[in-house]
Amino acid sequence: MSAPQRKPASYLDVEPSPLAASVEGRKQVMDVENIFGNRTIPEIKKGLRNAGVEYVKVGFFDVDGIMRGKYLKVDKFLSALDNGFGFCDVVVGWDSNDQLYDSAKFTGWHTAYPDAEVRIAPDTARAIPFEDNIPLFIAELSGKGEAICPRGTLKRVLKRAADMGFGVNGAVEFEFFMFNETPESVRTKNYQNLNSITPGYFGYSVLRSSVHAEFYHELLAMCRDMRIPLEGLHTETGPGVLEAAIQYDDALESADRAALFKTFTKILAQRRGWMAAFMAKWSNKWPGQSGHIHISLKDKKSGKPVFHDAKKPYKMSDTMRWFLGGQQALMPELLSMIACTVNSYSRLIPGFWAPTNATWGVENRTTALRVIPGSEKAQRIEYRIAAADINPYIALSCAIGSGLWGIENEIEPSKIVEGNAYEQKFPDKMQLPQTLIEAAGRLRKSKAAHELFGEDFVEHYAQSREWEEREFRKYITDWELQRYFEII
Repeated sequence: MSAPQRKPASYLDVEPSPLAASVEGRKQVMDVENIFGNRTIPEIKKGLRNAGVEYVKVGFFDVDGIMRGKYLKVDKFLSALDNGFGFCDVVVGWDSNDQLYDSAKFTGWHTAYPDAEVRIAPDTARAIPFEDNIPLFIAELSGKGEAICPRGTLKRVLKRAADMGFGVNGAVEFEFFMFNETPESVRTKNYQNLNSITPGYFGYSVLRSSVHAEFYHELLAMCRDMRIPLEGLHTETGPGVLEAAIQYDDALESADRAALFKTFTKILAQRRGWMAAFMAKWSNKWPGQSGHIHISLKDKKSGKPVFHDAKKPYKMSDTMRWFLGGQQALMPELLSMIACTVNSYSRLIPGFWAPTNATWGVENRTTALRVIPGSEKAQRIEYRIAAADINPYIALSCAIGSGLWGIENEIEPSKIVEGNAYEQKFPDKMQLPQTLIEAAGRLRKSKAAHELFGEDFVEHYAQSREWEEREFRKYITDWELQRYFEII
């Protein structure tokens, strides 16, 4: 039974929609934001005390990109700003279904699941509009746990870039399906015959977005108020599928925005009796859901973009070409950091807008890497292999780290692909792994991965992906029953 339709209430309680909020309603959000000042620890302490805030929400993103967290009394939070706090490390010892890994070295029954050290990132301060603007902060593992922390891993990659003299800009765009279902109804239906909010194919539809304008406005306003600004939001081709392009920024901020976007889009949808799904591919009847990553580098001192050279082919500087070459060369062995679930590999099939080989082209949407020529500021690479199921921290670590490795080793990319990459043959070395277990094995053996991300991260992450595939193998799919039950 599908969820009953109800009129969505604006989370700011301002009619007719959050985008048309009154001056008073908008000021309420901005006042809460302003108490954080420049988001330094002293300013945050002062602001929280002056505002009389009683509780703060803190969360960090685990290996699957799931936000785990809790409410903290403000006094406890203020102490944690200085000294950190403890969080049971089972949250990095279990999977997305809270099942315990059986081969993790970092934690497990052999360590008795102690508290992990956690620190709060003060510059991530935001307010949650529909929780009376309660402050929200992102945390990350520190101490021993920093080596396996997704956010910590990205920070190490960005430090590598900084040591090479580069700053990194990034942006993520997500496709996601919207359903008129609830967590209860999808389970009752066993995830079959689900009702999407709109039927059929209708990409870039003004009709669809106008019919459901209240939700679009709520999503745009929530993202605005939570510092996740969207450059664009539109329908994609498929029933109930939307695409959101998050505005580019420094790569760490971009990863924070992407991770928060997935989490709070799901929350916003469920608050109105709907669901948002970010699987790589939820149905074999429809194309998969992308999570494309856009990356560019700039000179850290001058701030000048370094990917653009008007005198070179496709305006690609040597730095950009080597960055591209590194991404291409390492993609087959780092793929599990991008295609991170069993379901990811259902999307990587020919003809469904997802690449199947480590290829590159210029303005070519059939290749894994798309070079986008333009002005100095616009010149960038789109990492198109990524789906909506990515952990943004780990995916950006992979896409950026492999490019930096390419610059360090002056890796030249292969010959450019022109035309439909799906219809062309490529060398075996460009073939991508076909399963998650194969991809995890490739990661374990990758010397570059150990160098870029650290032995502890590679070990912990690889075992988590191997566990994911083993969990999948325990179950019998509908396809197997339909194919083998009677005939074999």
